Amino acid sequence: MYTACKKLAKKLILPAITLLSAAFCAFSAHADELDQWVVELMQKRNIPGLQLAVVRNNKIIKVASYGVANIEDNIAVDANTLFAINSATKAFVGVALMQLVEQKKLDLDAPIANYLPELPTQWHAITTRELMSHTSGLPDIIKDEIANLISDQGPDDAWQQVQIKPLEFETGTRFKYNQTNYAIIGQLINKLAGIPFQQFIAKNQLQKTEMSRTLEAGFSNLNNVVKHSARRYESQANELINSREAIFSELLQTAAGMASTATELANWLVALQTNQFISAQSIQQMWSPTRLKNGHTQGFNQRLNGYSLGWPVMGREEHPALAAVGGNRAGIFVYPKDNMSIVILTNLIGALPSQFVDEIAGFYIPQMKQENGFGLPKNIKRLWQVLEVQGYGNAITAAAQLSKDEQIQFTENNINLWGYSLINQDKLNEALAVFKLNTHLYPHSYNTFDSLAEAYWYLGDHQQAIANYNHVLKLQPDNTHAKKQLTKLAKINQ
Repeated sequence: MYTACKKLAKKLILPAITLLSAAFCAFSAHADELDQWVVELMQKRNIPGLQLAVVRNNKIIKVASYGVANIEDNIAVDANTLFAINSATKAFVGVALMQLVEQKKLDLDAPIANYLPELPTQWHAITTRELMSHTSGLPDIIKDEIANLISDQGPDDAWQQVQIKPLEFETGTRFKYNQTNYAIIGQLINKLAGIPFQQFIAKNQLQKTEMSRTLEAGFSNLNNVVKHSARRYESQANELINSREAIFSELLQTAAGMASTATELANWLVALQTNQFISAQSIQQMWSPTRLKNGHTQGFNQRLNGYSLGWPVMGREEHPALAAVGGNRAGIFVYPKDNMSIVILTNLIGALPSQFVDEIAGFYIPQMKQENGFGLPKNIKRLWQVLEVQGYGNAITAAAQLSKDEQIQFTENNINLWGYSLINQDKLNEALAVFKLNTHLYPHSYNTFDSLAEAYWYLGDHQQAIANYNHVLKLQPDNTHAKKQLTKLAKINQ
């Protein structure tokens, strides 16, 4: 295990980083296979520091700290290190609203004008549910990815400006992530609770669960210096730099601003799921994804494909999950059918815990591991079952046989995603075979050849990579990505 820790320190290529291995190895006197996996994941993703907590059957069964909270001063992550949770703050707001519903002060489906008649007339028919699920169509009060307001004159001026902008789309027809929604929710809680929303959440959630570090951080962690906090980083050209973040006004603190520890969030999840905050019926309502007027759900991407009351949703047949994610670096994940929850906090923007949380879950529920076919669509999983027995070199023949015998159809996108899943598992030859299958089934798609070229590049076969990028240009002569890749390959092969 010590060797793995040293590898992580070396991978980060940072000065005086020896505390990185010390922090993890001190914890890992009884380290398990999951610890080793996390360390290797941090190597691959260049994550400086990480906290992990796992809850099963309403008991915390694992808490772990890895890496460094502060690269510059070699400060190790420990159980009390605070991490910003950014938009995962919205999960606490969802609970707060359900508490108001239980107090008969709020109807989620009533027009917002019933509670805030001072809002612009064109906003009056929008409901709290539509605000919470980002389906309102409201104009956004922020203008960029680091949450700068649309006005440089401060939050009051930004609020005045956003109120005179037109709706971006018909309410209930699309999902579009938008912080104006939560600015209104803050005003709603203030009015119905009779106290500022920060106090309402602190009193009815944080204090009840004795979340002392979370209370200490308050709702301004992104603005203020809070002792024993993880510094935030982003990766540029494979180097870690301090992240550039906006000052979050109080107006946006329902959307982001909280910080916590994995242990305190795990305790909060236990309290939530043992109905210490709201009833089981309210939890089910809070976690039900909002449906658009066409009956479908919509979210950030194919994985986070729905949004409920403050909680993104992983809607799927097997092991569905709720995923309160924040800042592309933190996540509070709940698998309700499995009675399991996982908290992942990191200090790297772009760590994207939603992409690897299922693999962590797989250490407790083996069928959830990618290597066991989890996450594959039914038709792809059927082909996976065959190829695991027959070998991936038989992919084209096996796919043809399944299409003939079982009328299974394979879409280009599903095959492509499968190929990249195999790359993520370091199964490069298997990925190559899958991408070859895609070019066979979709010979006129430039994207299938682009993926095949990438697989060859990963395998070190630059000539085949060049040949396939050239084929991309044959199919789509103005493809800038292929041109850039060919330029890079030409330099490598000089």
